[in-house]
Amino acid sequence: MLNKVEPVAGPLSETHWTSLRYFNLYRLCIAGLLFASSVLHSSPFSILSPDRGTYHLAVTSLYLLATILSLLGLYFYRQHFNLQLSANVLIDVLVLTLLMHTGGGLRSGLGAMLLVTLAGAGLVGQGRLVLFYAAVATLSVLFEQSYRALEVDFEMVDFFQAGLLSAGFFAIAISARLLARRLIANEELARKRGIDLRNQTLLSQRVIEEMQDGVLVLDRDGWVKQHNPHAEQLLGLGDPSERRLVNYSTELAQGFADWCAHASDEPMLVRAPASGMQLRARFVSTESSERDVLVFLEDMGSLQEQARQLKLAALGRLTANIAHEIRNPLSAINHAGELMREEFCSPTNDRLLRIVLDNTQRVERIVSDVLELGRRDRAHPELIELRQTLPILVEEYTVKEKVASGVVVFDFSGLATLFFDRSHFHQVLWNLLGNALRHSQGMAGSIRLRVQDVSREGWVALHVINDGEGVDDSLSEQIFEPFFTTHSHGTGLGLYIARELCEANDARLELLSSETGADFCITGRAVECQ
Repeated sequence: MLNKVEPVAGPLSETHWTSLRYFNLYRLCIAGLLFASSVLHSSPFSILSPDRGTYHLAVTSLYLLATILSLLGLYFYRQHFNLQLSANVLIDVLVLTLLMHTGGGLRSGLGAMLLVTLAGAGLVGQGRLVLFYAAVATLSVLFEQSYRALEVDFEMVDFFQAGLLSAGFFAIAISARLLARRLIANEELARKRGIDLRNQTLLSQRVIEEMQDGVLVLDRDGWVKQHNPHAEQLLGLGDPSERRLVNYSTELAQGFADWCAHASDEPMLVRAPASGMQLRARFVSTESSERDVLVFLEDMGSLQEQARQLKLAALGRLTANIAHEIRNPLSAINHAGELMREEFCSPTNDRLLRIVLDNTQRVERIVSDVLELGRRDRAHPELIELRQTLPILVEEYTVKEKVASGVVVFDFSGLATLFFDRSHFHQVLWNLLGNALRHSQGMAGSIRLRVQDVSREGWVALHVINDGEGVDDSLSEQIFEPFFTTHSHGTGLGLYIARELCEANDARLELLSSETGADFCITGRAVECQ
């Protein structure tokens, strides 16, 4: 059964840690720039006050070291995500506030870098704690501005700028939180769509693999991109690097080229070189961007066999109904003939009535044989011990048919069990013994029942051999056809029904070539099928 793809936490957590790593790379770049600016504090491009170079250098050096340790820690410690992110943000707020204080306050422009830090933290943390970070940044800026007002001088415009910057902190935090929520929703939707797509892909692959028909997926150049096991068996697909259709079936490749040129919906018949089977190929264009083509390969032998089985089933039902309809008037004719024999007893009438009764009995046997055809599907196989069962059946047959003892002999070797319906086996063996006795010389040992192993493991063969004239080679297949008989009193259905019953039990009945007499062989399972 197809396993459902369940979401796992691994890939989602990896996304978080990757985002945090990029965030720390940004922090490392900022720390490097600030450190370089501190080293070059005498440069006219420095944004820092030149009178506090040592202080700036110490702060930026510690900041650079902290960002390097944070980045390296991500490769060795993958726990407490929120704690690591919060530590990074708080360090940024502290360092930038200190540098802003010594660099001229809000006029240094370093406060704007806190906006970027808050935006990045909000996206990386998916909106969690971003308002807390904004509050911490606001308190830091207001505290720095208040301390500057007490230490240096008081200017209302600086507090106004601090208020605007603090409002910007919360605006950025709220925007980042909303954007993070949308990103989370989109990510969850993409994850579910990915799971659905994987499930659909697995389901499609399973359906293709379980199809009874061969299925190929071809590109427009005739390369086999995908196939199921049945197609591999039919065409003998081998090395994946050489899976060009023309390498396996030139006839099918030519048909594919013709279809590409004319796009006909008519199926074509081809013969598979690998299996020798006649196949019906049908080409179906897909709506994919690569314009792949589906090729369905159907085994015509299997289709014809299915049609034959359906035809035989319908014919069996029809003949069974006809047989039932015949049996009733036949019984009336037979009964009337018996009454006429009692009422009009004369040599002439007796001879005519005997003809009537003999033929009604023959028709009765035909009707009984036809009705047996309807019971072939009611097989209940069981393991039959041939060493015990065969002598009992032969004894019943010889007693009923008044056959001399010793005419039938046994030859057991190897496995002596047969997985077969017991009533069907009784009927098949009874029929084969009747044929063997009818065409044998009737001497001691004229009929031999031989049980032996076959080359196929787990199978056994039961031979019914007589010492008669045998069967002409030209009639070896005709004798199994219905209503074919060489005996004046036969119905021509015995061997046909015997073969049908064998097939119903997954066995095979065939006539083997023999130097003397006829050799009918039943080949079936010696063990119970699992």
